[in-house]
Amino acid sequence: MPLKKGIAPILAVVLAVPVVAQTAESGPTAQGDLAVTIYNGDRALVQDVRQIPFPRGRTRIEFPDVSARIQPETLSFSAAGAGVIEQNFDFDLLTPTKLMEKAVGQTVTLVRTNPATGNEVRERATVLSTAGGVVVKIGDRIEVLRDDGLPTRVIFDGVPPNLRARPTLSVTVDSDRAGQRPAALRYLTGGLGWSADYVALYDEAKATTDMQGWVTLTNQTGTTFHDAETVLVAGGPSNDGYRPAPPRPRGFVPGTETAGRERLGDFYLYPLPGRTTIANAQTKQVSFLDVQGVPARKVYARSVQWLANDDRPVNATTAISFLTAREQGLGDALPGGTVRFYQRDRKGTPQFIGESSIGHTPMGSALTLVTGDAFDIFVQAEVVSREKITADEWERSGRYRVIAEDGSTSTVTSERPVEYWRTTMRYTLTNAKSAPVEVELDQAGLDHGWWGRDFRVTSEDSPGEQVNADRRKYVVTVPANGKRELRVTYETRY
Repeated sequence: MPLKKGIAPILAVVLAVPVVAQTAESGPTAQGDLAVTIYNGDRALVQDVRQIPFPRGRTRIEFPDVSARIQPETLSFSAAGAGVIEQNFDFDLLTPTKLMEKAVGQTVTLVRTNPATGNEVRERATVLSTAGGVVVKIGDRIEVLRDDGLPTRVIFDGVPPNLRARPTLSVTVDSDRAGQRPAALRYLTGGLGWSADYVALYDEAKATTDMQGWVTLTNQTGTTFHDAETVLVAGGPSNDGYRPAPPRPRGFVPGTETAGRERLGDFYLYPLPGRTTIANAQTKQVSFLDVQGVPARKVYARSVQWLANDDRPVNATTAISFLTAREQGLGDALPGGTVRFYQRDRKGTPQFIGESSIGHTPMGSALTLVTGDAFDIFVQAEVVSREKITADEWERSGRYRVIAEDGSTSTVTSERPVEYWRTTMRYTLTNAKSAPVEVELDQAGLDHGWWGRDFRVTSEDSPGEQVNADRRKYVVTVPANGKRELRVTYETRY
């Protein structure tokens, strides 16, 4: 029979003596008046006020039910007339595996039951090792506990002093007087996190979307926080473990409106309504946004890199565009998270159509969130021609040039050898839908550095908009069940 690597699967653990813990409070939890502030990036602030019966002089007080992922160096303890002398955090929790590991070199009682007769046999054994399995010495023989189907129990004479049933903080204090009074614990911990999730129901016919926002709380601290006043902070206080928000989606325009929520420094606060219990190993969702009829529109788009030469048509992306403004928008600041879009089918049943991530978004912002690839809309970009041109030809097209917005010039003592190119691009857009569509086509990759920003657009079938030095945008209407061809000629130094 093969040996088991683990300890717990083959052992039932029994304590020979009861464990009596002197705690700051009795009952199902020793926690007091709790306030929990949860930040992005796996960090939370726990503030716990407990009523403690202090004796006069020096005493050690235990505080069970603190987070198992407490950062002890961040602990703050305060009680009237009491000063802290020493603090210890016991995070080695009582488990069958830990009990056996701590029993190495100690004597335990093994109880084996014969499944045929039900008779029990008890033997005293010394635990020699738990590395890869449990090795014990019984009398003069060495035995490896095996998973051989025979019921086996291990009875321990007591609990090692540094093992706790619950994460426990012990504080040695010196009190100038006896009596019960409040003691406040404040500490930072990992293991508590939150994220925002949004459910958006898009109505294409009405060009609107309904949106619900949900806060998703997760607790991996090893401790349940009972009846806590909970506040969520949208933002990232300096923290080595903090991870930045996801990249901004295409078409993001930051807003300039102040939301009506409470702010703390440069962060927005999202308090949960009423007190709540955040159970260990639990995921909890709480609604914080519910808005109907927000104006929204569908956007088809494709971004083409410089000199892209597609050997086959490429699907345009499909996206939903809307505002978070107070007027004609969601009217709120949105914490970073994932927006999932749904749309009703002919039977009226909402069906999932795609999702996109957003970072922390101020009120008044414009968002264009990609939901996937368009089934019926394609764009094929091709280099029709590319030829060198002379300096004289370059000078003749000066009136078409695109330069930096501020019109600035610079003087250099040397410059790379200049070559001039004339490039004609053809963009073929097709539409298999029964209605015309508009496609936002971006020609990207136009910015090749300061020496190349003086480029010219000498011919274009449809007027474009120079978004920035790198990108020129065309809004092309493609007829129903048809196609549209757009040609653009660029003269460049690259």
